[in-house]
Amino acid sequence: MPTQAAPAGSAGQPVTEPAARGSALEWTQRLVAYDTTSRHSNLGLIESVRDHFLAKGLKPHLSYNPQRDKANLFVTVPAANGDTNGGIVLSGHTDVVPVDGQAWTTDPFKPVVRDGKLYGRGTCDMKGFIGTSLSLLPAILDARLREPVHYALSFDEEIGCMGAPYLLAELRERGVTPGGCIVGEPTSMRVIVAHKGINAYRCCVRGQAAHSSLTPRGVNAIEYAARLICFIRDIADEFKANGPYDRAFDVPYTTAQTGTIQGGIALNTIPALCEFVFEFRNLPGVDPEAIYARIHGYANDVLLPKMRAEHADADLTLSKIAAAPSLDVAEQEAITQLVRALTADRDTNKVAYGTEAGLFQRAGIPAVVCGPGDIQQAHKPDEFVALEQLAACEAFLHKVVDSLRVS
Repeated sequence: MPTQAAPAGSAGQPVTEPAARGSALEWTQRLVAYDTTSRHSNLGLIESVRDHFLAKGLKPHLSYNPQRDKANLFVTVPAANGDTNGGIVLSGHTDVVPVDGQAWTTDPFKPVVRDGKLYGRGTCDMKGFIGTSLSLLPAILDARLREPVHYALSFDEEIGCMGAPYLLAELRERGVTPGGCIVGEPTSMRVIVAHKGINAYRCCVRGQAAHSSLTPRGVNAIEYAARLICFIRDIADEFKANGPYDRAFDVPYTTAQTGTIQGGIALNTIPALCEFVFEFRNLPGVDPEAIYARIHGYANDVLLPKMRAEHADADLTLSKIAAAPSLDVAEQEAITQLVRALTADRDTNKVAYGTEAGLFQRAGIPAVVCGPGDIQQAHKPDEFVALEQLAACEAFLHKVVDSLRVS
């Protein structure tokens, strides 16, 4: 597989403020200059970072998707005694969301500093954290560590945390068991101890085409899709009205919604096909499989028999697009106590968006979310991260490293 060429000027994009070589700012600029939109390969970025670790005498491991056009990277800086288990993972995703149709005032992949902010796609979500953590590598290598520091870079988080499961499977195969994980999603350096799960599905309704003047001879795929969409909305309304609730979340109940729909070819033709995608975001403790079972049951037990009574070949199928578990890390976990102590943040912060932290927790690696930037800036045109946020993250990660030093 040919690798993506390093972007021109990736080690020094145009800026209006100086950046020390190897700094968090320079590293972030370098990473942003790679267009790692989820529909593209991330190998250019990953192999560049891999080569950096190799040059430092470390042994990075890459885990690929089945097409081998995307990869995760995991590397360990061992403890002073050579131990590679335990310690803390610094985790971030390398992919970014598209810029299509957005009105940017600068090139999204030519990062620029202006008025104390670094602009570019991924500066906030979440190459700022990755860049800052990479800038600390010399300090980590110089430290006499009691426990190791691990780096985890993943692909396709933005389309459903698709890459991290390959990375975690590779860790299991090698018997690597970190003690905790910090996922550096943008939280304004607040400590996030819980987030919702994400569950995304595609529904394909196959009806029977006919002239619209002969409706009894067809099966209207759009109308049956609409019935299922309304059923999903009814479930969402139930959660809103009846809970369960967790008031620490900005949206304190489980939600569901339909995102896109396509169907039909003409007004005077009964549509034979309709597809839509939907998601639900469950609170920790709310079983996502139970929600899906209700939707699947209504589709198969109520709608499908009605469709086939109109035409035997009618069909309705549901398929999972992506799923990422919720996060609910215990306060007594060592990683929670450490990050709270180092940030002096004792508030109970929970968010509706999902991260890879739930996957780490499910794999037996307790995780918290804490990183630079404001989530309100993510995914928008002229995305930015404030330089003071990068500085705050850098200071925090230095404290993390200091906490792992031999006394």
